[in-house]
Amino acid sequence: MIVLVGFMGAGKTTVGSLLAARLGLPFTDSDQAIEQRVGRPVRQIFSEDGEPAFRALEHQVTAELLDGPAIVLALGGGAAEHPGIRRVGGDRGRPLLARPDLAAVYQRRLGVYAGVATLTVRTDGRRPEAVAEDILARTATLLLDVPERTVSVMQNR
Repeated sequence: MIVLVGFMGAGKTTVGSLLAARLGLPFTDSDQAIEQRVGRPVRQIFSEDGEPAFRALEHQVTAELLDGPAIVLALGGGAAEHPGIRRVGGDRGRPLLARPDLAAVYQRRLGVYAGVATLTVRTDGRRPEAVAEDILARTATLLLDVPERTVSVMQNR
C-alpha cells in the first residue's frame, strides 16, 4: 500500500492515479470515498455538519481503507493530522480555503506530513508523470522490504 499525504493541490490524486496505473493497483482518493459513502460532496458535509463531523468521518473511512487490500491511497490534506492516522486557486469545493489562517494551517501541516512520511517528493514546477517516476524509482527497494509506506507529496507555498 502506498499512501500519499500533502496539502491541498499538491498533486496527490493526479500522482496517485499515475502510480496506481504503473503498479497495477487500484487507486482511491479518501475524499472521493467519503463522498461516495455519504452521498454528499465534502464542501456540503463541512457546511451542513461542520469540520469536526467531517474529520470523524474522514478518520473512519481512512482507517477502513488502510485495513483493506493493497491500493494507492491519496489522503485529504488534513487527514494526516488525526493522531490515529499518522492547485487549489478559488476552488469552492475545498472549504478550508476560506479560512483566514490558511497559511498557518499549511505551515502546521508541513511538520505533520514530514512526520508521517517515509519519503518526501516535491511537486512544484514538475509534471505529474515525473513525480510519479521519482516516487517509483525512490521506493523500488522500500516496496520490496516493507508492506506499507507513506509518501508525502508536497508543493512549495
